[in-house]
Amino acid sequence: MTQNKDLKPITLYSHAAGPNPWKVAMILAELNVPYKPEFLNFQDLKKEPYETICINGRVPAIQDPNTDVTLWESGAIVEYLIETYDKEGKLTYDTVPERFQVKQWLFFQATGQGPYFGQAIWFGKYHHEKLPSAQQRYMDQVLRVYDVLNRALEGKEYLVGDKCTYADISFIAWDHRIQVVFKDDFGIEELEKKYPNYARWHKVVAARKAVKEVLEDNDRAVAANQN
Repeated sequence: MTQNKDLKPITLYSHAAGPNPWKVAMILAELNVPYKPEFLNFQDLKKEPYETICINGRVPAIQDPNTDVTLWESGAIVEYLIETYDKEGKLTYDTVPERFQVKQWLFFQATGQGPYFGQAIWFGKYHHEKLPSAQQRYMDQVLRVYDVLNRALEGKEYLVGDKCTYADISFIAWDHRIQVVFKDDFGIEELEKKYPNYARWHKVVAARKAVKEVLEDNDRAVAANQN
């Protein structure tokens, strides 16, 4: 995808498997904003020099040499990129209520999808002891999020209005990761049976050229990190 040659690349601090940096990468790619990923290991996040960039010790964070802005928290970064680089409104609206409805769905993704999907993956695959009650709680929350999206998309192609916005795209990285980790339970074929509106929407958004290329980069990074 052709990038804006007038811009200096934004540094995106990332991790191969963590979905939130890839959410930001999708927005950068959609807006043709050049960026360079800096992949960090989890053990390097909560110490210097990275803590000077992100005091919370999490990814993503960005450093934008075009504006001298350093920023962390994926939702804040997405809003910054939209306000700074989407002057034509490719991924948003300037009308009311649509402009605020897009923000609404971004906040739901950041507070309702990401944390629950992350905990489902953690307790399902990585926690040092098996805790069935925790596993069930977070799996139930994953299904609740799918149900919310499925109902919201009834009779609609996208979450807000008649075009794909940053809200739609923001869900895809976590959707993709949980489908990879729990492919037998949350593979797209299984989800089509119970959540057809969601499954159709996911396929459409994930097939966008920029999104698809970032997902492919994500899969390659995960594979390389495992070798």
